Amino acid sequence: MTLTYLEFLALFVCLPLLALVAAAVVRSVRNRGGADDSPSERAPGPVQAGGLALIAALALIYTTPWDSYLVTRGVWEYGDGTVATRIWAVPLGEYLFIVGQSLLVGLWTFQRDGFVDGTVGHSWLDRLLGVAAGFAVSVVGTVLLVGPTPALYLGSILLWAGPVLALQWGVGWRYLLSIRRRVVVMVAVPTLYLSTIDRLAIEYGIWTLTPEYTTGLTVAGLPLEEGLFFLTTSLFVVQALVLLRWVMARWE
Repeated sequence: MTLTYLEFLALFVCLPLLALVAAAVVRSVRNRGGADDSPSERAPGPVQAGGLALIAALALIYTTPWDSYLVTRGVWEYGDGTVATRIWAVPLGEYLFIVGQSLLVGLWTFQRDGFVDGTVGHSWLDRLLGVAAGFAVSVVGTVLLVGPTPALYLGSILLWAGPVLALQWGVGWRYLLSIRRRVVVMVAVPTLYLSTIDRLAIEYGIWTLTPEYTTGLTVAGLPLEEGLFFLTTSLFVVQALVLLRWVMARWE
């Protein structure tokens, strides 16, 4: 029996979210009791929690037009009976997935984030280099979009991701580089998990990619474009939350 989109989200997104929320609550209780004061074990404070809520909202706002365009263009399709409700041609599950993924990656980031070094500086030249690097990603995406149609999905991801990366790298790529091992773990784990469940969704027939608009390249059976999408979106959330703490430390 094929899972519906909402059933898929309940199993593979909501359950891990509940586990991460429970872990955050346990840490909060332990900290109030003075059991552990190490930075890496602290539960997220109000500013971090508010930042995550804002990131989830911005992700929904920024992704919806892009997602709607690709769905309307036919880059991917949904299996019979897997979608019950659509809003602006996009299944309700897509909106829930965007928010759920943001929360999932954010809560995992809270689990792994540690000491913040507010002494790491970032010059105006560093900012310009970061912005240029981000927009270079968009340039590559644009070049792919004007090429053959099988590069449409790949080019769209890069074009869409570039402005966000430009903003984040412009704010603090030097700090991100200074804690690169931690960032790699915070990004890699949710990327691998989300890529795995995406591959399952494709196998279950919840959604399928259209060969006309994809390269056909796969990694362990997962379409290259899907893996890149989850890598970039996980990077968005991790970098935003890490840089938020760093900027606050710099102000203090």
